[in-house]
Amino acid sequence: MTEYEIKKQICEIGKRIYDKGMVASNDGNISVKLNDNEFLCTPTGVSKGFMTPEYICKVDANGKVIQANEGFKPSSEIKMHMRVYKERPDVKSVVHAHPLYATSFAIAGIPLTEPIMPEAVIALGCVPIAEYGTPSTEEIPDAVSKYLQYYDAVLLANHGALAFSDSLLNAYHKMESLEFYAQLLYQSKMLGGPKQLSDSQVQRLYEIRRQFGLKGKHPADLCPNAKQGKPSCHSCGGSCSCGGSTSSADGELISEITKKVLAALGK
Repeated sequence: MTEYEIKKQICEIGKRIYDKGMVASNDGNISVKLNDNEFLCTPTGVSKGFMTPEYICKVDANGKVIQANEGFKPSSEIKMHMRVYKERPDVKSVVHAHPLYATSFAIAGIPLTEPIMPEAVIALGCVPIAEYGTPSTEEIPDAVSKYLQYYDAVLLANHGALAFSDSLLNAYHKMESLEFYAQLLYQSKMLGGPKQLSDSQVQRLYEIRRQFGLKGKHPADLCPNAKQGKPSCHSCGGSCSCGGSTSSADGELISEITKKVLAALGK
């Protein structure tokens, strides 16, 4: 693809996230890596649903402007994007949005760790919450950094969601899958609670993912708990490090409740 074609694709994805209600007003931002020192990104202060290629800015690896048309400047969140590219050389695109259900979980401090459907287990694994940081500062990049080697999507506490992959389309698909997963989880909770896949079922899905040779990071292969011989993030109830905003006290309480429930069930 030419640089102009990539700009057109950024605008198309921007319209998709806007039309799907994943952003309101001028929220959200998108970036694409051209090479090690050139990146295209959406500008600040414009609706992602009404962009044209002339809106798109070009920056270097430090987020400094290389080219921008008059009246446009890079997103104030570019620092977050640059951190992802720096620490994940395999990533070619980053999408940040505020999808309704996923952001609701981020605001409530609840990571998406429940295995409720095969597609989510294979494509996303679990989705942690990065601690709150002030937008446009280094606080968010610092908060996101600790999760970059283990996941391809992260909730941002009281803020939104971040997805990244080896192409713009795949990064967008991660965001779309994340929101669909969050919506299903929310609605199943309204119906009395989801029936989770068993650990053996999750492990079989992990193996399918390995057989597919899917790119990116995933708890199936890189879960910090699994490496230490502990239960994988999908079975931790949010008490492991992937929970982000969950305090250790909350984690202990969840663990204790889980033990009592299992005992009552005779398991």
